[in-house]
Amino acid sequence: MAAYAARRLLATIPVLFFVSFVTFIMIRLAPGDPVLILLGGKRMSPEMIEQIRARYGLDGDPITQYVAWIGRVFQGDLGTSFKLKQDVTDLLLSRLPVTIELIVLSLLIAIAVAIPLGVYQARRRDRLGDYLGSLFALIGVSSPVYFTAILGVLVFSVWLGILPTFGRGTDGPLDELYHLILPSVALALGMIALTSRMTRSAMIEVLSSDFIEAARAKGLPDRTIIVKHGLRNALIPVLTVTSLQVGFLIVGSVLVETTLGLGGLGSLITDAIQNRDYPVVQASVLLLTVAFTLINLVTDLLYGVIDPRIRTT
Repeated sequence: MAAYAARRLLATIPVLFFVSFVTFIMIRLAPGDPVLILLGGKRMSPEMIEQIRARYGLDGDPITQYVAWIGRVFQGDLGTSFKLKQDVTDLLLSRLPVTIELIVLSLLIAIAVAIPLGVYQARRRDRLGDYLGSLFALIGVSSPVYFTAILGVLVFSVWLGILPTFGRGTDGPLDELYHLILPSVALALGMIALTSRMTRSAMIEVLSSDFIEAARAKGLPDRTIIVKHGLRNALIPVLTVTSLQVGFLIVGSVLVETTLGLGGLGSLITDAIQNRDYPVVQASVLLLTVAFTLINLVTDLLYGVIDPRIRTT
């Protein structure tokens, strides 16, 4: 298992190089000169503009700039924000906790709702409960996360007044959790829909297997058959879909944080893109790529835990 994990980690290195290079080039192809944005409309001579460009390492060709940047990354230097004039590492560390809390809470909500819902639908196949669950899944898949967030604000904050509208709680952990309920549910809705549908399909297939019929013939309790024999064998495809959905949670968190003003990594990335703050965008994308790669690695390792027949050696 350890050797397999090491090989997977080594295999992610080319992916990180590729993603960082593509991001580095694409942001420089976007319209807008970061130096002119920094000047804010101030008139300066071409010589002064070139000096500013050289100060921020923007005077060479993109390949030369990339080599210099990646060299600094290996030394632990992610650069300094053009706009905020702060160390990028400090900016990421200050914004990251909010994003992690949002994603983890959304993931827990999604798993806690989706798997029981999928099992329930499988056991009530082609009945009213199954149809209602399918309708819920259709709505969840069809609703963009920013629309769900705005609708949630309208219903639960404006009309009912039971949840805060925007921002992050500042009166302790409970207040922070209270402010995260609405954005977490909005972010989790799409994942609940897809994961519940996958759980339903996997459970229907497993429950029609011969070993389930044998377990019933032995007189095992229905709960034992469902949880121990059915759900465990259905978790492989569910785990695959869940790991992929975590990537969408990472992307969706950018929209939710921006929409609801949480001040996390998502709003930092959005502001950096608008201001052509290259160091912040590059470091943020690299960080998210590393996170998604590690999630996929953990998923692969969990396959062997759930099903011992899978060998990852």
